[in-house]
Amino acid sequence: WSYNSRNQLNLINEIPHSFETRELLVRRFRRTDEADLYQSALSSVAEMFEFLPWCHPDYSIEETRAWLTKTESDWRAGNAYHFGIFSRDGKLFHGGCGLECRPDHPTANLGYWIKTTSTGQGIAAEAALGLATFGLEALELERIEIIMSTSNEKSRRVAEKTGARFEGTLRNRLRLHQKLHDAHVYSIIPSDLA
Repeated sequence: WSYNSRNQLNLINEIPHSFETRELLVRRFRRTDEADLYQSALSSVAEMFEFLPWCHPDYSIEETRAWLTKTESDWRAGNAYHFGIFSRDGKLFHGGCGLECRPDHPTANLGYWIKTTSTGQGIAAEAALGLATFGLEALELERIEIIMSTSNEKSRRVAEKTGARFEGTLRNRLRLHQKLHDAHVYSIIPSDLA
């Protein structure tokens, strides 16, 4: 991918659909991931709902299907790249991560979530660092941001483990469950990978 003077990403070569880290396979979501995604989200509502409102107590299989369909159109449009996080052999689903791109700048917001039974193993940090590297190298992004509520200490620790640089606290940056939250912002730029 290259960034042209009209601030649009142009396809030069097809974007890779997966990458591997030391312990993980991180690959583009497929419709066949429906059951894994649905069951993992549903079993993790108690831990995730506070900071990820999409993962709510009434989360349905229809919402899973609609989201998987949307990820396909987002990928084609270059708006977002969402990946499932799996064990290196591809058999065990751990969660998801993604890059939400800005059409007017070579930047993206990086997000991640791990199902409850897979937390505490360093999976989120390993996947997030792999995804940041993917974004900076494969998509030629110039800046990746990780933004979380100041109340979300687990997400903050993940950002710190990736080596992302803390840049500050943004007032009233996030709205979660109709309540405004201040947010921490971290960034990774190409020189950070060197």
